[in-house]
Amino acid sequence: MTTKAHHLLLLLISTVLHLSTSTFAIGVNYGTVGNDLPTPSQVANFLKTQTIINSIKIFDSNHDIIRSFANTGISVTITIGNGDIPALANLGNARKWVAANVSPFHLRTKINRICVGNEIMASANKAWISNLVPAMWNVHNALLLAGIRGIQVTTPHSLGILSISEPPSAAQFRRGYDRAIFAPMLKFLRQTRSPFMVNPYPYFGYSPQMANYALFRHNKGVHDRFTGITYHNMYDAMLDAVHSAMKKLGYGDVDIVVGETGWPSLCDPGQPACSAQNAAWFNGNLVRRDQQRRGTPLMPNRRFETYIFSLFNENLKPGPIAERNFGLFRPDFTPVYHVGIMRNRQLPAGGRRRGGRVGGRVAPRPIGKRWCVPKASASVQALQANIDYVCSQGVDCRPIQAGGVCFDPNSVWSHASFVMNSFYQTHGARDFACDFSQTGVLTHVDPSKL
Repeated sequence: MTTKAHHLLLLLISTVLHLSTSTFAIGVNYGTVGNDLPTPSQVANFLKTQTIINSIKIFDSNHDIIRSFANTGISVTITIGNGDIPALANLGNARKWVAANVSPFHLRTKINRICVGNEIMASANKAWISNLVPAMWNVHNALLLAGIRGIQVTTPHSLGILSISEPPSAAQFRRGYDRAIFAPMLKFLRQTRSPFMVNPYPYFGYSPQMANYALFRHNKGVHDRFTGITYHNMYDAMLDAVHSAMKKLGYGDVDIVVGETGWPSLCDPGQPACSAQNAAWFNGNLVRRDQQRRGTPLMPNRRFETYIFSLFNENLKPGPIAERNFGLFRPDFTPVYHVGIMRNRQLPAGGRRRGGRVGGRVAPRPIGKRWCVPKASASVQALQANIDYVCSQGVDCRPIQAGGVCFDPNSVWSHASFVMNSFYQTHGARDFACDFSQTGVLTHVDPSKL
């Protein structure tokens, strides 16, 4: 092999290894509105050693959190409070903010982005809105003046910024804000090579009639008469609507980052949208779509950096029950459900299972063979959701398919019994693996003998 060819081969290998380790684009929002949450250093160690998550977004510039993620390789997006925006319209104040919140940390902590405020356009606060773009420019310039490069500056938006969102190709920004705010903002983002950040939540567009469309499940789709595209999930439609609005202003080339999206695992009574199964199905599909580079109909093969909301269930958040149950994990680091982000399924060091000991593995209680079966009170809809969830988690469901050894008796209860028990057994026969939103129960009676 010639020296030149050898160098080209090494370059190719290096590029492939870089791509294989650095292009995973799923992050998490790390909120702290709780009185039972682990310390930032515990969180940083958990994410680094137990998950494949390599980026977080926080809702402030908490120095303890920023410091705890030093030397982890995990990217950190920090946020400037909404109330600080008017002051940052002054460059001197922006330089002071950077000196206090970025300069002391950026050499060790991988701060990759600064969000100026959060969903400012939904605030109706004229001082915040009018000063938003000037503040973004000043923070960017303050970073450069401090000799700091490579940190993007952006701001997150709810989809309330759109006056029209359906069909996606007809979407446009709210009149008045389109030219006065979004055009100069998008110009800034293009010039600084920063992304437009949006927070699309199909959960908030949920209705029983549109459940499958919101949850990435099979459905007949929603047709866009202008493009001829049929959308089979609300998430794609939301992103394409944002893209269409940007394109109408001439900025369709600016990247889009999903700052927040997620699904709660628990709601107030009588709200069918919420369950661990629905949350796992939605967030699990986000992870799989990222790995597959599926893009959207208007942005094919595009990969969107995405931050799932949220890392933990936060028990002090105000509002309905759902607000406190968006977490992927409980405060003791046990998963609320699995979405494919764990390096393994073992309990992380320092965590606690309910009824188990602290740290390491929790041995099942030595009370003999047990099986996980549906409760008699469980609805057909809940059991079908259990089947969908388990079959999405890598459990072999071929035995309950037509022609399979456990297809008969052909009933939802029988099929759910098989898959729920399979899930329970493959997770070490631990009690938590037979919860299924309180539709599962443990029994000493082998259901196959009934």
